[in-house]
Amino acid sequence: MQIIRGKAELRQALSMLREGGGTVALVPTMGALHAGHIALVAEARRRATHVVASIFVNPTQFGANEDLSRYPRREAGDARMLEEAGTAILWAPDVETMYPDGPEIDVKAGPASAGLDGDARPGHFDGVATVVARLFAQVEPDIALFGEKDYQQLLVIRQMVASQGLGIDIVGVPTLRDADGLALSSRNAYLSDEERRSARALPRALGEAAQAIIDGTPVAEAIDRARDRLAAAGFAPVDYVELRDAASLEPMAALDRPARLLAAGFLGHTRLIDNLPVDPAP
Repeated sequence: MQIIRGKAELRQALSMLREGGGTVALVPTMGALHAGHIALVAEARRRATHVVASIFVNPTQFGANEDLSRYPRREAGDARMLEEAGTAILWAPDVETMYPDGPEIDVKAGPASAGLDGDARPGHFDGVATVVARLFAQVEPDIALFGEKDYQQLLVIRQMVASQGLGIDIVGVPTLRDADGLALSSRNAYLSDEERRSARALPRALGEAAQAIIDGTPVAEAIDRARDRLAAAGFAPVDYVELRDAASLEPMAALDRPARLLAAGFLGHTRLIDNLPVDPAP
């Protein structure tokens, strides 16, 4: 695996990968890799000839009081994981390479950014759209893969690709979970042992609410129960628990089409998000 930090070297390496008609899949990450990221690489290898993974902790998607300075950084270990998974190139630019004129927002996220994390983290999705657009311009992938744990982000990127006519196939990969159901996340490392045990309430509350909605419980009632369960487990504040259209993220008051149940909240200083698909009973 090549570790590349400069744009000229990246262009040369990508040209060599594409000789003979090879296709390229991109797996964008912020590092602090776990099995969920490696699942993205594995799926990328099934869909393309070569895999490029990027590691870049993007300053434009962090708010003023968020965890940019303490976000886990462990490139050497991440590189070993990516190499063992069969990655061809690790693209690891610094801030000056990614933002030569200084970190700035130059891509606005579309309608999928409204509400949910768009309200809880103002400007976050503009930062995501900006950095992903730059990664796409640098790597020019045929396909890019993102985890469904960040479901709103996945839809924001799909909308951006469609609106800009980029022609990149955006693939969502199902969330990978620990044995107790908690979604794998780099931020899980922030949790104390007690908080880690409490965090199990998040997937459980979502699972119970999803089944209740499928069984006919009114959406508002099922969501209220989920919020109460999260609060009882120590989540404070609970940013949201909402049922949204799976394709558009429009709010839903009844389960009359494929949906996603999404939630976010804080355990101590750590913010966790999760979601589950909810489909009407056949």
